[in-house]
Amino acid sequence: MTYKYTAISAIMIAAVGLASWKTYFSFQPQITAPARKAELPDAFMENVTALVMDKQGKPSMKIVTPKMIHYLTNDTTLLTSPELTLYRKSPQPWYITSKNAKATQGVDNVHFWNNVVIHHAADANNPATLIKTTTLTVHPNAQVAETSDMITMVQPNLIVKATGMHADMNTGNIKLLSQARGEYVPSS
Repeated sequence: MTYKYTAISAIMIAAVGLASWKTYFSFQPQITAPARKAELPDAFMENVTALVMDKQGKPSMKIVTPKMIHYLTNDTTLLTSPELTLYRKSPQPWYITSKNAKATQGVDNVHFWNNVVIHHAADANNPATLIKTTTLTVHPNAQVAETSDMITMVQPNLIVKATGMHADMNTGNIKLLSQARGEYVPSS
């Protein structure tokens, strides 16, 4: 009988020891990578006027904004109330304004949102044009602007509403993508 109690005691001690060992190692603190801090800006500027020149030394683009914040990731810059001027072969540049914009890869792509207005004064080949939309992506080097959102385009004696637009700002050609509706507005 004592062997029986000794064997049961030994099994119980082994079970308690095994449970204790397993519990000890399961509650070891896990080593984790430190939480990544939210990305912080690496530069900012206020009251900015930047003029970008082409290889011949002629203005190709001008950016005016009260505030720019730059982030290293994707070379991203947030712009507050930006005014972008795109110079082209024609004597009349294109002007783009909005409440917000984000430039990525330097200024290869500029995404405007919140009350976007595009304006081009009349020239020898194109009538004066005013376009309003909610978002717009501009590729300044390619002189192209595009949106898939609703637009309202106003030209002399004409108001056009459409969904989506692709504009070649060098030639002045504007392609409306779908659901275009025009209204003739006679001069007063």
